[in-house]
Amino acid sequence: GLMDHQHQRIQHYSKGMRQKVLIAAALIHNPDVLFLDEPLNGLDANASLVFKELLKKLSAQGKTIFFTSHILDVVERVCSRIAIISNGAIVTDGTAAEILRQSGERTLEDAFAKLTGGADARASAQDLLDVMGKE
Repeated sequence: GLMDHQHQRIQHYSKGMRQKVLIAAALIHNPDVLFLDEPLNGLDANASLVFKELLKKLSAQGKTIFFTSHILDVVERVCSRIAIISNGAIVTDGTAAEILRQSGERTLEDAFAKLTGGADARASAQDLLDVMGKE
């Protein structure tokens, strides 16, 4: 853990270790509002599980957490309200259920793609395979 490396400079830490230090720095003063930009980036699976549980507990304590992520299945499970942003503008916001209902999609990833004009993932994957000469 971090205590084993306490005398090293942070630039010598792994990406995951640096991310843990940044998360600790954000939480150390017990703020009422947190801004977290891609906080799972660099964390291993176990650290991610701990962090997601921590977010749930902080939210239950009444903390406001602004959490940006491209990992939409995590967003769907962890966030009570979601805003989808495209080109700097909020396209929609609400609970995961509200956004899914509005988009007519079954997953937040599919809703995001539809609401932001993203490509059909299946068609895009097939196009890539076609270019590679695979079927």
